[in-house]
Amino acid sequence: MADDEKSSSAAGVPIEGPRYSSLIDYSASGAPPAPAAVLELAPDEDPVGRKLDIIPTQPGVYLLKDRSGKVLYVGKAKSLRSRVRAYFRGEGEQGDGRFQVRFLMRKVRDFDTIVTASEKEALILENNLIKQYKPRYNIRLKDDKSYLSAKITNHPWPRITVTRRIVKDGGKYFGPFGSADGLRETIDVIRKVFPLRTCSDAVFRNRSRPCLEYQIKRCLGPCCLPVEREEYEKHLHAAQMLLEGKNLELLREMREQMKAHASRLEFEAAAKIRDRVRAIEKTVERQTVLHHWGIDQDIFGLYREGGFIEAIVLIVRGGKLTNTQGWSFHDLEFPDEEVLADLLTQYYQGARNIPDEVILPVALEDAEVRAELLSERRGKKTDVIVPQRGEKLRLLEMAMENARQSFEARRDNENTREKMLEELRTRLHLRNTPKRIECYDISNLQGSMVVGSQVTFDEGEPERNLYRRYRIRGFEGQDDFASLAEVLTRRAERARRENEYPDLWVIDGGKGQLNVALQVLREQSLLDQIDCVSLAKQHVLNDRRQKEVAKSEERVFLPNRKDPIVLPKNSTALFLLVRIRDEAHRFAITYNRELRRRARMRSVLDDIEGIGPVRRRALLRHFGSLKRIREASLEEIAQVKGFNQVLAADVRRHLDAMAALLDREEREDFPPEENGEPQIDLIKAAEQPKPADC
Repeated sequence: MADDEKSSSAAGVPIEGPRYSSLIDYSASGAPPAPAAVLELAPDEDPVGRKLDIIPTQPGVYLLKDRSGKVLYVGKAKSLRSRVRAYFRGEGEQGDGRFQVRFLMRKVRDFDTIVTASEKEALILENNLIKQYKPRYNIRLKDDKSYLSAKITNHPWPRITVTRRIVKDGGKYFGPFGSADGLRETIDVIRKVFPLRTCSDAVFRNRSRPCLEYQIKRCLGPCCLPVEREEYEKHLHAAQMLLEGKNLELLREMREQMKAHASRLEFEAAAKIRDRVRAIEKTVERQTVLHHWGIDQDIFGLYREGGFIEAIVLIVRGGKLTNTQGWSFHDLEFPDEEVLADLLTQYYQGARNIPDEVILPVALEDAEVRAELLSERRGKKTDVIVPQRGEKLRLLEMAMENARQSFEARRDNENTREKMLEELRTRLHLRNTPKRIECYDISNLQGSMVVGSQVTFDEGEPERNLYRRYRIRGFEGQDDFASLAEVLTRRAERARRENEYPDLWVIDGGKGQLNVALQVLREQSLLDQIDCVSLAKQHVLNDRRQKEVAKSEERVFLPNRKDPIVLPKNSTALFLLVRIRDEAHRFAITYNRELRRRARMRSVLDDIEGIGPVRRRALLRHFGSLKRIREASLEEIAQVKGFNQVLAADVRRHLDAMAALLDREEREDFPPEENGEPQIDLIKAAEQPKPADC
C-alpha cells in the first residue's frame, strides 16, 4: 500500500481498497473489475480480533500470514466472514478441527481479505495470488519430470525428433505427451511409413552417398540425391497430422490419394499409399476406445497413502484416450477436496484445451462456479460432474486405478522411502532412522490356541521372508501380557544369537504392552539397541447405536512419556505405522484360523473308527476340504482309495451327527462372506501336524 494510503488509514479515514484488475484476467467474461476491500488496522488496535469483527460476508479471497507477513495460505470463500472465523475459533467452539489446519494456525499471526464481486472472480484471483506468493500450504503443480515433446526441426529438409527441452529455435513442437512409450511408438510409425530423414544435421551436411535408410526405402535421400521438395513436404505434412492426433482426417486424405492414383492406372503408387494406410490403421486400432459418442473429457483420478498423493488425468478426445498426465505431491495432509480444487485451479490456467466434461472423484463445493468459468473460457458449455453410475463411473474407476498403479511404481523411489522413514524418526523421537521395523501382535480364541506374529518391514516395504509366527508354550490360558513377553523374549534371544537387530519394535496395544516390551529389552540388555513404541487402535467415543459413530484417533505410546501422541490423520508416519500394525494383525489372525481348522479336522476325522492318518490324507486329497467332505454323498466317499461302502457309511453318519456343532464353529471362526472355499491349503495342513515355529 502506498504511503499516503497508510497515513489515511492510520488517521481513521475510510479508504477504498486498491483495484486488482492487474491480478484478474477478465478477457473471457468482459466484466469490469469490482472494487476490493483490503482490511487494514490502526496501529493501536488488536491485530486479529478487530479484523474478525469487521470481516465482510461477501465472496472473496483470504491470505493467512505469519509473524513476518509472509503468506502461508491463500484460499477463497463464498462468505469470507464464516470461513475465516472458522480458522480462528478454538477447538471447543465448533471451529475447523482438522489437524493440519490446527498446525497451520499455530504459525498464523495475521490475515488479509480481498472482496470480489462473485465467487467466480474469487476463483480467478485465488489462482493468481497462489502463483504470485507461492504459499507453503497451497499445492503447486510441479511435474516431477519434463514430459516428452515431438519436434520438427527448422531446416530445409526437416526431421522429427523427440525432446524434453523447448527452445525458441524456429522448430515446431507438439505435446507435451504424458506417455513416453506412446510418443516413441508414434515416431516409430512415422519413420516406417513416411520416408523422412532421421540423420543429424552434421551427418546430413557431410554425407557423400545415401545411407542404409535409403536402401530400405525409409528415406528419400535428400542429403545426396535430387528430391522434389513438394513430395518431401507432403510426407512431412502427413507426419505432422499424425502427431496432432488427426488420424481419421489423415486416413481420409490418404484414401482419396490412393483412389486418385488408381483412377490414373498408377497402381504402384496406389499400392504404396495402401500399405501406409494399413500401417497407420494398426496404430489407430491400438488406441483405447472409451466410448463412441465422440465427446472430449478430462477424467481426474486421485490416490493417496498418508501425505503422499498421486493425481492423474486421462485426456479423452473424440471418445479415445489420447494422453495422460500425472503429478505427485508429498507431505500434503489436506483433504482430497482441497487438493483436487487446487489442482483444477492450476491445471486449467493458460492456453489449455477445455473439454466437454470434467469428471472428478469427489464433489467440490464450487463445482458450479468452476463449470461456469470453464464454459466462458471455452465458448461452449463444460460440465463438472461426479458420476454415481454408468459408463462415466467406469471411466472414473479407470482413472483411480491408473493413479494407484502410478503411485505403486513411484513408491519404489528411494527418496520417497527415505523421506517416509525420516518423518517417522522425527515424529516419534527415535534415535535412528528405522530402516528395519518389526511389529508384533497376539491372537487367541477364548484363551485357546494363543499365537503371536512378527512382520518385518525393510525401508517401508514388507519383507515376507522375514515374517515369523509363534506358538505360546510357557503357559495355558489367556494372558496377552505374558504371551507378548514370551514372544519378544524368544525374538530378542534369536537376535542376540544372530547378531542382527531391528531398528524399531512396534507393539500392537497400549501403555501396558509397551511396558512389557521395554522390560524384555531391559532384561536382554537391548534397551539402547532397539527403539520401541506401541500403537493403540481406535475406539468408539459415543453410543454405538447412534447414526454417526465417532471414533478416537490412533494413539502412539512412547517410552518415558505419560500421555500418547496423536499423529496427523493423513500423515505418512501414521500411515506406515497403521499399515505395519494391520499386517501383523492379519498375519496373526490367519495363523490362528489355520490352527483352528487343523484342530477341527483332526478332531472330526480322527474320532471316526477305522480312519487313521493315511485314510484321512486320502480323504482330504480327494475332496480338498472338510466342507466338501460333508457335502459329498455316500457313493462319492466310497470311491476314495482305501474306503468301501461300510466305511463310507460310518463317515457319513459321524459327519451328520456333528453337523450342528461344525456349522456353529464355522460361523464363529469366519464372517459369513468367508464361509465358502478355505483360505489355506487344508491338505498341506493335514499332512503337517506341527506348523513352522520360532
